[in-house]
Amino acid sequence: MTVTVKVLIPSKIAESAQTTQYTAVNATAIIDKFTATNYSAAAATISVNLVTSGDTAGNQNLITKTRTLQPSETYRFPELVGHVLAAGGFISTIAGTASAINIRASGREVT
Repeated sequence: MTVTVKVLIPSKIAESAQTTQYTAVNATAIIDKFTATNYSAAAATISVNLVTSGDTAGNQNLITKTRTLQPSETYRFPELVGHVLAAGGFISTIAGTASAINIRASGREVT
């Protein structure tokens, strides 16, 4: 068994459409940190799904729903830390506003 510390989602702007941000490929992934920062001048929301292989993002795998971030606020998503994605599982997000929230996730892949 090999454990690799990895950036799961490099820093990027979260899209305003449901978007797969990371997929565990041939490995099990453990989420150690997930952050979102609202860089806009208005409140903005983000939702996060942890989806099992073969499923689609929806209410059945919604972990955080429309979390509001105030201008300049960073949220660290403690509800995601420690979650495990089996091979083929993925992290999906949707921002309520385009060009408002930066996201990044780090964790470990176990092969």
